[in-house]
Amino acid sequence: MDAPETADALAARLAAIASTQRLRIVATLVEGPLHVSALARRVEMSRALLYMHLRKLEEAGFVTSRLELGEDGKAMNVFSAEPFTVTITPAVVAAAIAATDESEE
Repeated sequence: MDAPETADALAARLAAIASTQRLRIVATLVEGPLHVSALARRVEMSRALLYMHLRKLEEAGFVTSRLELGEDGKAMNVFSAEPFTVTITPAVVAAAIAATDESEE
């Protein structure tokens, strides 16, 4: 059995997905992997802002990236949605607080 997340880790994971823009990015990537330029066009967002959202999603494990060579030989950053489940219950919250308290001792 995996150790419970600390309260900070749980809060960071929930915060990473708790954004309409980030939910839209994940929903778009469910259709298949996309390079940043194509994803930016689909979600109608600047690449700079998209990268900020993708970084948060990737840190939380909701998306992954890899470099691929395009037809022109340029490296392209391609993002994919990762399978995930977010379960938030009173017991999960209590376990996160307990894990935090234990790590602080």
